[in-house]
Amino acid sequence: MTAATKHTAEAAEQESSAAAATLASSGGKRILIADDDTHIRSLLVTVLQEEGYETLEAKSGGEVLRAVAREEPDLLILDLRMPEWSGIEIMRRLNEQGIKTPVLLMTAFGTSTSTIEAMQLGAYDYITKPFELDDVKRTVERYFEYERLSSEVRKLRGQLEGRDLSERIIGNSPKMQRIYKEIGRVAQSDASVLIMGETGTGKELIAEALHVHSSYRGGPLVKVNLTALPETLVESELFGHEKGSFTGAITQHKGRFEMAHKGTIFLDEIGDMSLNTQRKLLRVLQDKQFERVGGSVSVKVDCRVIAATNKDLAAEVKTGRFREDLFYRLAVITIHTPSLRERKEDIPLLVEHFLQKHRYTPSSPPARISEEAMQLLLDYEWPGNVRELEHAIERATILARGEIITSQHINLTPAQPLSIIDLNEKLKEHQPLAEVIAEVESRLINLALEQEDHNLHHAAKLLGLDLGGLEKKMAQHGMSV
Repeated sequence: MTAATKHTAEAAEQESSAAAATLASSGGKRILIADDDTHIRSLLVTVLQEEGYETLEAKSGGEVLRAVAREEPDLLILDLRMPEWSGIEIMRRLNEQGIKTPVLLMTAFGTSTSTIEAMQLGAYDYITKPFELDDVKRTVERYFEYERLSSEVRKLRGQLEGRDLSERIIGNSPKMQRIYKEIGRVAQSDASVLIMGETGTGKELIAEALHVHSSYRGGPLVKVNLTALPETLVESELFGHEKGSFTGAITQHKGRFEMAHKGTIFLDEIGDMSLNTQRKLLRVLQDKQFERVGGSVSVKVDCRVIAATNKDLAAEVKTGRFREDLFYRLAVITIHTPSLRERKEDIPLLVEHFLQKHRYTPSSPPARISEEAMQLLLDYEWPGNVRELEHAIERATILARGEIITSQHINLTPAQPLSIIDLNEKLKEHQPLAEVIAEVESRLINLALEQEDHNLHHAAKLLGLDLGGLEKKMAQHGMSV
């Protein structure tokens, strides 16, 4: 072999190895390019083959249907305007035949109505003609990355189904892995646990997981939402009352602590408890006994106490609104739940879970979500955390009638705080401080009500109020309760 021949062979071998590596990175995916313009088809074939994809071509609607049925491509790049049948009609026919080939639509600028219709029929995304080849490559790469992620999510979802409650906590991010480890380490302990985190982060689910894995799992799990109870009834609900202890107490009533004997009691929003009730709770934690309201006989109880709050209890202690001794009794073990914006990598898995949970009808398959809609969810800051995400997916499923969820179906209303510029304007207008504060308060109440679908209990929790406090403020601002 001559030196020139040897050099040519080595170059060919290197080129072949590079091509093989490119093909491997693309996973050997097959793409069908459907366009009646020969030049566009040729251009896309060249670009995509350079990226390592296998390509097929079709120039009419009939060819598309035959090629899809015969070749089963991984992706169909489809022009909206095709001879014989339009891209919309081709997609309809594919759907009628039960063929779920993903579609990347090519559309001319200004055909928004048809594009929306195509997205509703199941198109993954669209590119606008004239297009940049780099945009096409990125969109194709994005689709296969999204499909890979969706496949992993479906696999994970399958692993979650049928398992016990603690294994159905959704999330694989490092922050959630830390939570799982903490649950595993402390569940068997009898010590009190304080779960801290923003509203909607899943504190109740963590409490349930702790109970399921504790030595008290054979007993009941009794949940008490302290913000849902009027202040005058909190003590009676927790500790019970004797017959005749107050007006309306016609029989003896067992409290939640007695109900939780040999089990777990979960005190949600412990930061809203009055100082007087805090004192009685401290005695239960110390002595494992209490008296019912109006009673003199001590009731002994053996239960594990788990508390949760969205408030900074250490700060509440400094201001005198929460007892320091009770804080340390509750916080023997503290678990901090991360906000959704701190673990956005879990959003695709959560979305898949909620699509399964909130089907359009009980018998219908779960809706699917487009890449652009998913990107909207990933970009949003989620002030209402996982609860807000679930509401968004439930609404979107209804609007999409259980089909493809697009960006048109995603309704996100991020809170818009009063800015410094607004405050400067108020100063220029010489608006009294009391009026400015009243306006801010009214805005925040409206935002909380909108975010929580006008559920007063949830809105009150979001604002750090009890139900009576929220109703009072709404009346002050002339808002209907």
